[in-house]
Amino acid sequence: LLTCLLSSCRFNWSELTPLGLWGRTLGLQTENSQFLLEGMPFRIFGGSMHYFRVPREYWEDRMLKMRACGLNTLTTYVPWNLHEKERGKFDFSKNLDLRAFLSLAAKNGLWVILRPGPYICSEWDLGGLPSWLLQDPEMQLRTTYKGFTEAVDAYFDRLMRVVVPLQASTYKKGGPIIAVQVENEYGSYAKDPNYMTYVKMALLNRGIVELLMTSDNKNGLSFGLVEGALATVNFQKLEPGLLKYLDTVQKDQPKMVMEYWTGWFDNWGGPHYVFDADEMVNTVASILKTGASINLYMFHGGTNFGFMNGALEADEYKADVTSYDYDAVLTEAGDYTSKFFKLRQLFSMVIGQPLPLPPMIESKASYGAILLHQYISLWDVLPALVQPIKSEFPVNMENLHLNDSIGQPYGYVLYETVIFGGGQLHTRDHVRDRAQVFVNTMYVGELDYNTVELSIPEGQQGFRQLRLLVENRGRVNYGLALNEQRKGLIGDVFLNQTPLRNFKIYSLEMKPAFMKSLQHVSGWSTVPDYFVGPAFFRGRLWIEQQPQDTFLKLQGWEKGVVFVNGQNLGRYWKIGPQETLYLPGPWLRRGGNEIVIFEERTAGRIIQSVDIPYLGRTQYVD
Repeated sequence: LLTCLLSSCRFNWSELTPLGLWGRTLGLQTENSQFLLEGMPFRIFGGSMHYFRVPREYWEDRMLKMRACGLNTLTTYVPWNLHEKERGKFDFSKNLDLRAFLSLAAKNGLWVILRPGPYICSEWDLGGLPSWLLQDPEMQLRTTYKGFTEAVDAYFDRLMRVVVPLQASTYKKGGPIIAVQVENEYGSYAKDPNYMTYVKMALLNRGIVELLMTSDNKNGLSFGLVEGALATVNFQKLEPGLLKYLDTVQKDQPKMVMEYWTGWFDNWGGPHYVFDADEMVNTVASILKTGASINLYMFHGGTNFGFMNGALEADEYKADVTSYDYDAVLTEAGDYTSKFFKLRQLFSMVIGQPLPLPPMIESKASYGAILLHQYISLWDVLPALVQPIKSEFPVNMENLHLNDSIGQPYGYVLYETVIFGGGQLHTRDHVRDRAQVFVNTMYVGELDYNTVELSIPEGQQGFRQLRLLVENRGRVNYGLALNEQRKGLIGDVFLNQTPLRNFKIYSLEMKPAFMKSLQHVSGWSTVPDYFVGPAFFRGRLWIEQQPQDTFLKLQGWEKGVVFVNGQNLGRYWKIGPQETLYLPGPWLRRGGNEIVIFEERTAGRIIQSVDIPYLGRTQYVD
């Protein structure tokens, strides 16, 4: 195998870089089963990295590591639900500055395959689709349903203003985009035979001129095709004949693996999946031996910061963890793994030229124990900071009249009503995804997909408040259930067979403005020896030197969310596998750093800042 890689499979692309080919007119083309770049034979050695999962300050470091590994192409998704959080209001600033990200790739000698969706999967909430689409009770996502295509058209109108000038064959100063993907794994969805043509034309009509591609696993390959786009395949294990199978759906075209899965993602309550480095590199070598192009998914996974993680729904609902380490080529914090050095050796043989030296590793800090010295109960926060919505019936999160009528996309929502006795509370499976139940402030139990009934104790004469604190744990991002991803209470809840009515509904999205107001609300007090949430806790991390990356370990805490200097690091949960949250150094500052934790149940008194992540008990991918 290595003999082949050192001879007939060699491909030196060192001169074929975005800044090295000025005044381009041809871009990437296909001819006689090979790629041509500006008329010269070309192979794609790619790696996936998502700008929205990596702090902007680290984008260039990760790109330099791609080059040092021997890669020539960066692949990224574009998340619609971050760029258009509210309908008609677009954000391409700061960590969402796509133009800056793509320009930085060009500067660092990387071509780009852009995957703009509108659906991206990616273990990302609703596969990147904005939750406000689900306000329409008739919504049919990923089809030519008018309500969906009108929203896509408006989004693409804005997105393509950023993308079109950065294409390789239209931009005279080195635009890096050599290919654009039409949707994503549509063959596994395939609900509308006209949809892929619609997306293709939506791209072409807005000025996309580069090579179009589709991307599917083997089973979906023939259902995800669209005329005029190169079909590519996704897999982890190279089954015999898998690449030749591409010839059955398209003749005389170059072969490309758009997603070669270098690891796998984790779900709460499961193991931390790892994929053997030697098996991975041997498979990559086998792919290269065939002359195919490849994209490593992921080269660098990063983090599902905030509430943006997706979920699976096969036999049961399983939410993805905060870390998107993926057991990828670089770790969640961008450090090298054995996969990096094995791949670097492999690609250097293929290229036959010395590769750039790998950048130095950024050291990590262990800041020790951080005391969370003050707390305030959620019940004390609500009247001060949240104006409830009054409704006779329960309303799902997306249809709450909030945020300029786009609803509540993420976080928690509290449903409060009055009851006059006890009995059996039954959800009829209308809780999405998990509810803590309280009578007044007394905790009664939890309701979710598996537990749909609770006994409510009888009280003394008079009325009591029944409270359901419902968490949206992340919308499913893959499969046929995308249209059913509304969150909160999605229907009636019954007490003794009678549907509950007349709710006060409190939105707890925990956006930056809310977290800022929380700091100034009265009622914070010293944490007692034992306290049960839901409550907010706060403390301070003092840093004397230049801040460095660190990891927060929440031993003794049960379930919740961590904010540092207003940045939502994501969720933690004692069921694991993930036990540490990644805290990037650029989000810290010299001096005092404010840490706020929303804990649902049992709080510890301290958290630990450590210099090594712990992502849980490992299990090899089958």
